Amino acid sequence: MKEPHTSSSRSHSATSGPQPHKKPAPPEQTHAENFYWIKQMQARTPVVIVMTDGENLHGSVEWYDRDCIKLTRTGSPNLLIYKQFIKYIYKDGPDAAQGGVNGQ
Repeated sequence: MKEPHTSSSRSHSATSGPQPHKKPAPPEQTHAENFYWIKQMQARTPVVIVMTDGENLHGSVEWYDRDCIKLTRTGSPNLLIYKQFIKYIYKDGPDAAQGGVNGQ
């Protein structure tokens, strides 16, 4: 006589119930950088650009592309700056510590 086949000897397979859906991978390009530059250009936000060598440049961003930004300065020549030499950027002026005018 054959022994009955028990469920404990059965391996779990993909048909044992609904499988959870995997979360899709994030997009390669979020366009956050483009949004940032456009916002700074439209508002003519005064910024400080800290270069990799420690030099601070003050002005506002007039134009940008994939590799460069154009910094417009008052009383000094405008500059075309390669992004690869920028360490970081922050808003200039007294509103910068509060996150800008109206918290923006």
